[in-house]
Amino acid sequence: MQQPPFVSVIIPTFNRSRMLRDTVQSFLDQSYARDRFEIVIVDNNSTDDTPGVIGQLARESGLVRTLVERRRGAHFARNSGARTARGDILYFTDDDMIADTGLLEKIVVAFSSDSRVGAATGRILPQWQDEPPSWVLEHCRNELLSLNDRGPATIISDEDPGVFSCHQAVLREAFFKAGGFNPDTNAEKFVGDNETGLNIKIGELGYRFAYVGESTIRHVIPASRMNQRYLNSRFADQGFCDSYTSYRRGVPGKVRLAGSMAGNAARILPTAVAAAVRFLNKKTVWRLSLARLFYFRNRVVYDFRLFSSEEWRRFALRNDWLTDD
Repeated sequence: MQQPPFVSVIIPTFNRSRMLRDTVQSFLDQSYARDRFEIVIVDNNSTDDTPGVIGQLARESGLVRTLVERRRGAHFARNSGARTARGDILYFTDDDMIADTGLLEKIVVAFSSDSRVGAATGRILPQWQDEPPSWVLEHCRNELLSLNDRGPATIISDEDPGVFSCHQAVLREAFFKAGGFNPDTNAEKFVGDNETGLNIKIGELGYRFAYVGESTIRHVIPASRMNQRYLNSRFADQGFCDSYTSYRRGVPGKVRLAGSMAGNAARILPTAVAAAVRFLNKKTVWRLSLARLFYFRNRVVYDFRLFSSEEWRRFALRNDWLTDD
């Protein structure tokens, strides 16, 4: 009988020692064969008691390995974890996730069901720490909170079905051929397109994607992510992300970058007016309109950086993020 593939569960963490223990325990409780997976915790230079918690977890379980990534940024931590991982399949998650018991067992099936699958995900459901406001339930049960619920079915597609790095299994060879995760943050500022960029590169290599609805994980949503300030920052980060992705896709010259800046700047005033009208009419969608102001602003800011800096243009076009430089 053929053994199941060896899976490396890679968890970057930063100053979330309390949640980290719950996340790791949910993977220690997996129904997957215990000799066919490992847990690699990458401490992204935490300043709280995370190192002590990780050490205790490693001592308590032979499945847990750990390393430290001093460079701040989840993409640095994920890529460093992948370089040390032993898995045929690299499974990435975050330190605020709670996995259902059969998650690994169910998600690896996607890779055997179609040999062209290079990346797979599944259901990402919310685990609210506090009762969410009605507007969050109405507008944010989606990618705004890194949630993904396409039902219980399995979907194999040439298109990315919403593969987020909090619930992402990647074929080892696909990950290394693609050059790893693109940047997300650098010195706590969003600068790239992270798993979006990785998935684009995987697709360009000819791999397919899978969504396995029965492979479920729960994203712990604290109160700090259920307010307008968080929503604004989420849209602002997406602005940077989309400008980075757009530049990589088309590599526009300065004239087209200037046109992109002008186009996004022109959308700021109408968006502000729409937000005000919806607010006065007591329509909760005003919150999304307000947040889009930060999106368009950051599109302009990022495009200007590309326009004015040759070094930044080279940065945006880099594909291989698995080297240390």
